[in-house]
Amino acid sequence: MTVPRSTLRLQFHRGFTFDDAAQHVDYFAALGISHLYASPITTAEPGSTHGYDTVDYTQVSAECGGEAGLKRLVDKLRAHRMGLIVDMVPNHMGIGGSGNAWWLDILEWGRHSAYARHFDVDWHSPDPALRGKVLLPTLGAPYGEELAAGRIALHFAADSGRFYIGYGPHVFPVCPVEYASILQSADRPDLGALAERFQGLTTQPNDQSRAVEGRDELREFVAQNGDAAIEFALQAYVPEDPVPRDRLHRLIERQHFRLAWWRTASDEVNWRRFFDISTLAGVRVERPEVFDAVHALVFRLYQEGVVDGLRIDHVDGLAEPREYCQRLRQRLTELRDTAPYVVVEKILGCGEPLRDDWPVDGTTGYDFMSDVGALLHDPAGAEPLAQTWAELTGRSPRFADEALAARRKILAENLSAELDRAARALHRIARDSLVTRDFTFTTLRRVLAELVVHFPVYRIYPQNGLRSAADDVYFEQALASARAALARADHATLERVSAWLGGSAEDAPGTRGGAPQQSAQNGAPPSHAGPSRRTAQTLFSQLTAPVSAKAIEDTACYRYGRLLSRNEVGSDPGEFALSVEQFHEGNLERSQRFPHALLATATHDHKRGEDVRARLAVLSEIAQDWGATLRAWSTLNAPHRRAHDGKPISSVSQHKSDAWAPGPAAEAMLYQTLVGCWPPALQPDDAAGVKELAERVARWQLKALREAKLQTSWFAPDEAYEAGCREFLFDILAPQRRDGFLKELSGFVARIGRAGALNSLQQTVLRLASPGIPDLYQGTELWDFSLVDPDNRRPVDFDRRAAWLAETPPSEFLPGWRDGRVKLAVVQRVLALRAHLPELLSQSAYLPLALRGEHAANVIAFARRDGNAWAVVVASRLAAGLLGDDSDLPMVDPAKWADTAIEMPADLSARALFDWLSPAAPKVDENGLLYLRDALAAMPIAVLVEDGVPRS
Repeated sequence: MTVPRSTLRLQFHRGFTFDDAAQHVDYFAALGISHLYASPITTAEPGSTHGYDTVDYTQVSAECGGEAGLKRLVDKLRAHRMGLIVDMVPNHMGIGGSGNAWWLDILEWGRHSAYARHFDVDWHSPDPALRGKVLLPTLGAPYGEELAAGRIALHFAADSGRFYIGYGPHVFPVCPVEYASILQSADRPDLGALAERFQGLTTQPNDQSRAVEGRDELREFVAQNGDAAIEFALQAYVPEDPVPRDRLHRLIERQHFRLAWWRTASDEVNWRRFFDISTLAGVRVERPEVFDAVHALVFRLYQEGVVDGLRIDHVDGLAEPREYCQRLRQRLTELRDTAPYVVVEKILGCGEPLRDDWPVDGTTGYDFMSDVGALLHDPAGAEPLAQTWAELTGRSPRFADEALAARRKILAENLSAELDRAARALHRIARDSLVTRDFTFTTLRRVLAELVVHFPVYRIYPQNGLRSAADDVYFEQALASARAALARADHATLERVSAWLGGSAEDAPGTRGGAPQQSAQNGAPPSHAGPSRRTAQTLFSQLTAPVSAKAIEDTACYRYGRLLSRNEVGSDPGEFALSVEQFHEGNLERSQRFPHALLATATHDHKRGEDVRARLAVLSEIAQDWGATLRAWSTLNAPHRRAHDGKPISSVSQHKSDAWAPGPAAEAMLYQTLVGCWPPALQPDDAAGVKELAERVARWQLKALREAKLQTSWFAPDEAYEAGCREFLFDILAPQRRDGFLKELSGFVARIGRAGALNSLQQTVLRLASPGIPDLYQGTELWDFSLVDPDNRRPVDFDRRAAWLAETPPSEFLPGWRDGRVKLAVVQRVLALRAHLPELLSQSAYLPLALRGEHAANVIAFARRDGNAWAVVVASRLAAGLLGDDSDLPMVDPAKWADTAIEMPADLSARALFDWLSPAAPKVDENGLLYLRDALAAMPIAVLVEDGVPRS
């Protein structure tokens, strides 16, 4: 297996192509990167900036440079002995435009389409209007309004010989069964002759070839005679007049799709979506023929040596993640002699391990990002910050309360159709047994909803229809909470549902107090009960995962503001801080179970850049002071608040969070955001710089307000409120505030900036030196003060970064730390060590080191050992109170460490150690102690190696 030494994630799109990346390969190599890590390379929706809306798995994106461009990039990588890992999206496809041939085919032919089973469509909807149809919730207004307004129309595509229903950029193919009546409506002999080609046509596969021949004749006819004749036929369906409009409506009603207002999706959609996004359709990759079709291109590229490894997106969306990973590894292993490198995007709950029976190399690093982020936080700040948040906003101090409310909202308003589908699967099981036939759909739905909203992790992974012991750890938590929330009358149903969802191989709950198993004659489950239960388990798992993601990451994290540095993808904001011992435990487990997992601190999905979070973590160390600052700023800026209806703010009741814009919760989050992302060199009198920052924050603010789904949302925007929030932001950052709030803000940032930079350097060295493969997100080699996308996907100035590479020790750049060059130097330097001694920081032993002395709590240290080679990693932590005011450097004055020392391994007591990051050469004393005043004399971090290791 070609294991990466380090990876660099790049976001490809038409504004940054494979050829653009190739121009910077020299820089990536000099930085120390071994593998580029590419966003999805398959063909996506036109103009896609992320690539996760794949419309064609068989072609490399032409917008990104096509296969030829990809191979030019790989040739350049190979010249530097580098590799390529690509992001694979097997869970869903983009269906929002007219580029997905598979999706268009099922709209055209319905259940008889060759791709009808490629997508997770419920062709047997209980709604008669949807049986055999696909709901298309794409209309901007109710169907009748859009039809009457003439925005839905019948068209003809001369290049393909197809009739289609057009709506804006959307194309919905008309089934060829209808072509005869359309052509005959023109009452022309020439079209009547063409119509005969489609007479008696059915949707059966054999007839579909006849339709292709007929379309070829249509295309040839138009090529020779023009489209005037076809226009006559189209006139019979023009929506402007009542009679042809009714004819158009009846034509649409006969299709294999139902056009609908976008608001119907949450309640009625009859196909699996990616979360609640109705332009992304779930793919049934668990079917062998679909698996082969989805992976054909990437398998070929892997076999040809173009691709070296895969990152699997949203593995929890798949019906059977374990089986998928097993099949994927088997196929990749068959294609090349070496074992494949595969990581999965998996959000792990608190204490949840990645399953051992998944043959993968680990996760994409969200778990490490959460751990290292929590390590930066002072646990003593948790309660004071929570109390301040509750007092200022009137909202709960506990994240769990916000999470539960958000789960209920998402399930009821965004994923109601998915809940119905899972409940129907359980209802079918119930109806198959005399014992349970009286369990009503409504009761089952109510019980299921409580299990879902209380489920503590993304999902379960039953095997052969049964939950594992690992699954039961989390299922039992949900079961207990659901039992407490439900009436006693529902408890028997709850126990039965638990059994069906993998708690028992039998129909009866067994030890959970259910009725004895009946004989087949008296109501035992029929032979298909096993498959029915597995279907229900899959639907349950494909429901809990999106509910968790939408409720936590996309709702509660925008409602709860104790400290926004913990509101991140892959993190639980309720878990405020991690001790050094807990961090070591995580590293030890990773080194033993998944030593090749990625280690990330920034991603294309992050809500706040890694250095935003590092700076905000400092607030945990000054919780009382921050609380006072929040109150002072709120009072200072109160005159700039906006009433929704334009009335003077004094007439508005301000105790209600929604009574004024932005409201206390959104205002408190805004101040944290401004503190976190304020550029280190920005001055309050730099009007242009402040305005640029305000524009960035305004984009974040709009997204944050809508994601919170309180006063406004994506579904029902409150534009007056949003405008008021924007005006408040620009008012408090207006040039005339340069001696007021702007001065206060920049002064506060300056006060905590050094501690924030120290946190950033700590976070950086831990990512580079912990067990696993360090992953860099594009551009984060310098300070990363980005906000949520699209802010974190802005163009990167790689030329500037390349020009700043140097062999100079990072310590020499510490005095100018505000420009971020010291961070770049640390990245370059430690990656160079990984290249020089590749085993030392990858598969080596991990040894936590004990600390003693006055400030032992303010240090983390560990050793990496590979045979006789050692590296000792040391980092300052929670050091805001140690920095003092007599220096501008983001490091503790060496004298302040006093007697604080590391207890070094005995093997290192007689060895000369040198700091890889500075000219320092600290000595271990005769008692085996390494004093921090020596180890951290030049930098707030150190990587100590033996003499003889080249450091340039």
